[in-house]
Amino acid sequence: MHNIQLNCLFAKEKSAALIFLTLEAAFVKDFRMKAVIIYLCLFSVLQAFDLNAFTQIPVNESSDSISNSLRRENEFFKTQLDLIDLGMKIIGKDPARRFGEMDRKNMKLHLSMTPVIIYALSTGFVGGLLGNGAFYTSSYRQTNTSSFQIAVKYTQKKQFLFPIQSSVWTTGNKYNLTGDWRFFNYPQDTYGIGGFTTLSDKYIVSYQYLRFYEYALRNVLPEIYAGIGYQLDYHWGITQAGITPGKITDFDKYGFNKVSSSSGLGLDLLYDSRKNSLNPEGGDWYVNLIFLQNVRSLGSSSNWNSLTLDLRKYIKLKNQNLLALWFYGVLTLSGNPPYLDLPGTGTDSYNNTGRGYEQDRYIGKKFLDAEAEWRFGITRDGLIGGVIFCNAESVSELASGRFEVIAPGIGAGIRLKFNKFSGTNACIDYGLGTGGSRGFAGNLGEVF
Repeated sequence: MHNIQLNCLFAKEKSAALIFLTLEAAFVKDFRMKAVIIYLCLFSVLQAFDLNAFTQIPVNESSDSISNSLRRENEFFKTQLDLIDLGMKIIGKDPARRFGEMDRKNMKLHLSMTPVIIYALSTGFVGGLLGNGAFYTSSYRQTNTSSFQIAVKYTQKKQFLFPIQSSVWTTGNKYNLTGDWRFFNYPQDTYGIGGFTTLSDKYIVSYQYLRFYEYALRNVLPEIYAGIGYQLDYHWGITQAGITPGKITDFDKYGFNKVSSSSGLGLDLLYDSRKNSLNPEGGDWYVNLIFLQNVRSLGSSSNWNSLTLDLRKYIKLKNQNLLALWFYGVLTLSGNPPYLDLPGTGTDSYNNTGRGYEQDRYIGKKFLDAEAEWRFGITRDGLIGGVIFCNAESVSELASGRFEVIAPGIGAGIRLKFNKFSGTNACIDYGLGTGGSRGFAGNLGEVF
C-alpha cells in the first residue's frame, strides 16, 4: 500500500512528512546536509502539534496501586527517548514537563492542526491540512482513547480528499462507536480485474465518491464485542480515460455505469486483546469478522453480500523482537459488487495491505492477503527500531472466479519512536513487488 500520510497519534493513518523528508534528503549528496534537512523539517512539523495531546493522562485516579504503577512507568519512560522529546529540546522546552502532565486530574479535549505533505504512488505529492482531537470518556486505565480526525488534501494528480474518521469508547469500553466518512474527487489508476494484469494495462477512472460508515459495538464477553452498522459507498460522474482506441476494458466487461452505489447493513464480531492497537505486544490477538449485506431497498445498485476476516497474531521473541502475523480476506458470497467497490490491494480500512504495490493494483470479487513482519529494536533507548516484512496476495479472476496468481512482496523499514508513553512509532517502509512494482509506505502507528 502506498497511501502515505502524516496522522495524529490516535488515528492510524499513513505518515506523510517522514516519507517526504526521506525523498528530499535523497537528492542531497552531502550526508551532513541530509541530516540537517531531516531534523529541521521533522521538528518544524512537531511544533505544529499540541505535544501534550500525545501523553496518556489518568482521570480521577487516586488509589495507591495506581500511583505506584504510575511511578514505575515514569521511571521506565525516563530511560526512553522519542521524537517529541527531541522536538521539545529543539524549541527550547523541557521534556520532563511531560511527566507532570501524568498527574492531571481531568482529561480535556486536546485539539491540534498541522499542514501535511504526502507522497503516494496513487496520488503523487499531496498538500493539505490535518486536524485531530483525542479524549477519554473516563479513566484511561478503564477506557480506551477516543479520537477523531478531519483532513483536507489536494494532490499532484488533481485529486481532492476530505475524510472524517472517529472512534468513541464509552465508559469502561462498554460500547465502541466508529465512523468513517469521506468525500473524494478522485481520478485513479486502475489495471483491470485479476492477477494477470501488468503495469502496461493501466488506465484512468475518474469519479466523485461519498462514503458513510457507522458501526456500534457492545462488549458481550471479556475482550469480545458484537454489533451492527451501516455502510454506504456512492460513486458518480464515473468516466474512463487513457484507453487504447478500440480496447474493451475490464470495467466495460464487468458492467460500466456512470453511477454506482453499495448500501447495506453489516454484522460485526470482534475479539481484541491488544492493550495498544498502535503498537501491539507479544501474546496479543485481533480477530474481526464482518458480514455485509447490500440491498436495493436501501439504495444499492444491486443485491450482494460479502464476508471480511481480519486476523492478527503477535508473538514475543527475545529482547525487543516481535513477530507479527496478519491475514486479511474479503470474499464476495453472492451478487456482483460495483467495479469501484471490488476488494483488492490496499482496500482494507487503513489501506495497508500489499506494501510494494499501488493501491488497487490488483482487484477481484475475492481478495486474500497474508503478511509477516519481524520487528526489532536498534537503540536501547527505544528511539530507533527496524522491520523486515514479506507479503503475498491474490485476487479472483474475472472469467473463472478462481485464485490463479499470487503476487508476493518483500521489504524493510525504519521505526522512529514518536511517543514513548503510547509506544507509537513513525514508520517508513520500502516494498518491492513483482513486475516492477515498488515504493514507499508509511504510518504513524504500526502497519498492523
